Amino acid sequence: MVKVSAAAAVILFVASAQAFSPSPLSSNNPSTAGKNGAAPPKSALKSEVATTADPTTSAAAQQQQAPPSATDMASPKREKILKEPALWEYNFGLQDPGLRMPHGIVAGQSAPETYQLTEEQIQVLEEDGVVHIKGVFDPEWVQYLRDATGHQVDNPHFWAFAGTASKLYDYIQRNIWQTNKAFANFYYHSAMGDVLRQCGRTDEIRVSTDLLMVNPNKGFKWHQDNQNGPITWEDGIRFWITMDETPAEYGAPVYLKGSHRNDVVDEGAVFVDIEQNGLEDYKEKLLEFRTMPGDMLIWHPRTIHKVDGPSDGIWTTYRRVLGGTVCKGGTKYQDKRGSGGVLSDLGRHGLEQGDKLKSSFFPVIYPRFDDNEAKERDSGKVGRSPRDIASKLSGLAGKASGDKFASFFQVLGSQAKQ
Repeated sequence: MVKVSAAAAVILFVASAQAFSPSPLSSNNPSTAGKNGAAPPKSALKSEVATTADPTTSAAAQQQQAPPSATDMASPKREKILKEPALWEYNFGLQDPGLRMPHGIVAGQSAPETYQLTEEQIQVLEEDGVVHIKGVFDPEWVQYLRDATGHQVDNPHFWAFAGTASKLYDYIQRNIWQTNKAFANFYYHSAMGDVLRQCGRTDEIRVSTDLLMVNPNKGFKWHQDNQNGPITWEDGIRFWITMDETPAEYGAPVYLKGSHRNDVVDEGAVFVDIEQNGLEDYKEKLLEFRTMPGDMLIWHPRTIHKVDGPSDGIWTTYRRVLGGTVCKGGTKYQDKRGSGGVLSDLGRHGLEQGDKLKSSFFPVIYPRFDDNEAKERDSGKVGRSPRDIASKLSGLAGKASGDKFASFFQVLGSQAKQ
């Protein structure tokens, strides 16, 4: 079992603060360039599992591509498709895979794409607390995200060290857009902002925080999302963009319908006991979504949900997701020092309680990205400083504040049990 104390967390985050450097790094070696100008991945991320059966493929081959059965999971031959990076493999600073964008988009110039939702889809989100939007992103966009993810996993960033070492995921990195230009360009130019502004019935969308997540090991039990950045529940909209087919046996997110309206789960809680008093009206109303490449899941931050991984924690295929939280127009900055929410707000942006959330640290992506915000990101000004991280995490020192973090740090230890 992994045990993470509050003090250890402070040391880890402060020590790793030096991982962000304004000097850019590039892996664009013309002699090794692969598809779209990106360096070919070392981790075999290109070896995709087919999402649809090829009629020319033999039945035996198709069986080999199928998700593992319970018998397979018990076999000692099962091996992870992705290995944990060695300490010396981590990179620092800005990274740019140099990917060509889909649909003839010119990075930094083209207007963002659009995608029209129906009123019914928006109402489903408002009533159920979650909505599944199928096929938002076409195969070109899916491949772009896979290539960006492949480059990131092959060139792991130091900001992924804490999450990956915790064994929560095979690879997980917060604020991926800050260090990897391919993901920033995705936010600037894809239809994501347009989809989310319709969901929030708002005229502006900013990225509050995001996560690149590859293979959640044994998954996450029932929980709510409180790592949404410095915003309120009602200002936030959670999103998932899936790059792979969800296996039939596991990995499909499950939500408690309407649970975003519950008033019994503490705001500081991460894990949720769905047997507790007050959740009787929700615990039997399960909504399961088997997402496919290019789909979006969108939900209210308070909607209770879970994801079950394979019983042995070994993913032999990929489950790659780009997710996070955006905020609506008019959002005000919420200082969350002294609570677990501060861990998704460690930047040196200088905003104070009640300020309008307008900063290059929380970039606008609808109606259009801001040129100056993008330039600040590209210059390395959007980062994290040791002083600010130490200041924001100083609340961990006291017992009362430590108790507030207890639920969050259970996440780091509980996933390694069994």
